[in-house]
Amino acid sequence: MTELGNLDSAQALESGRRVLEIEARAVRELADRLDANFVRAAQIVLGCKGRVVVSGIGKSGHIARKIASTLASTGTPAFFVHPAEASHGDLGMVTRDDVMIALSNSGESGELLVIVPLIKRLGGKLIAMTGNPNSTLAREADVHLDAKVAEEACSLGLAPTASTTAALALGDALAVTLLEARGFGKEDFARSHPGGMLGRRLLTHVHDVMRTGPAIPSVAQDALFSEAILEVSRKGMGMTAVTDHAKRIVGIFTDGDLRRALEKGGDLRPMGVDNLMTPNPRVVRPDQLAAEAADIMEQHKISQLLVADADQRLVGALNMHDLMRAKVI
Repeated sequence: MTELGNLDSAQALESGRRVLEIEARAVRELADRLDANFVRAAQIVLGCKGRVVVSGIGKSGHIARKIASTLASTGTPAFFVHPAEASHGDLGMVTRDDVMIALSNSGESGELLVIVPLIKRLGGKLIAMTGNPNSTLAREADVHLDAKVAEEACSLGLAPTASTTAALALGDALAVTLLEARGFGKEDFARSHPGGMLGRRLLTHVHDVMRTGPAIPSVAQDALFSEAILEVSRKGMGMTAVTDHAKRIVGIFTDGDLRRALEKGGDLRPMGVDNLMTPNPRVVRPDQLAAEAADIMEQHKISQLLVADADQRLVGALNMHDLMRAKVI
């Protein structure tokens, strides 16, 4: 037996597994009990002309905050109201067009029961999520969602553990059901999360990160090798575009093309860049997602891309460093 201080490691693992099994069982049983009330709750929220107000006290309050946050980020306007604060003025944030979701494991939380008549008087809808379908809160609600559990994971049977997990899972189930019913997609999610990685990948376009104007490395297709080398050096992108008289892209000259030319030997100075460039390079459009540009670079193992309009005219350039600065990758 290995001991860590006063902790028996074997007993600790046994306790941890027991807790996870109890909570997993609670969620499984919750899925088996899902019924028409869940559908009715989703219909009420979908028909809501205002916002969803989520409330709870104590541990249920923490879960209520998370449910409100999840709803808001997945297409259902929602916010959390503390029931005690609601009794002292915050109820003014609730209108008759709103729907309240009230969480209480016992269904008898005094702070919630105080505001229930006021919600009903306003004409708002009430969805209760409790562990007791015979509770006062459950009876007064327009719809009751049964979140009861057979036992708490706490060995004392006192601390909310399995019950809070069940309530959280039920809230997630409602939020995702609403998300799917609304046809809420990745782009919608990104607009709610502009600071996150998904938001940056879905909202950032090539024209947001590409280099433009004088910053674009470019030489004419009749330029000499030496001119191309100077342009590559000046613009610091490890390449230059090669264009015709109408600024249409005909090729790209990169550090890789230079190495390959040097390996062949001979005097490169009098040679034209059109003899050393890579013709018909891969390009992206300015209105494409920057994430698409990153995927093209990764797929083809290149670190730069030229940006062209519909007529193949050069309008920009970008490399991996530009995408990294924009936190697209």
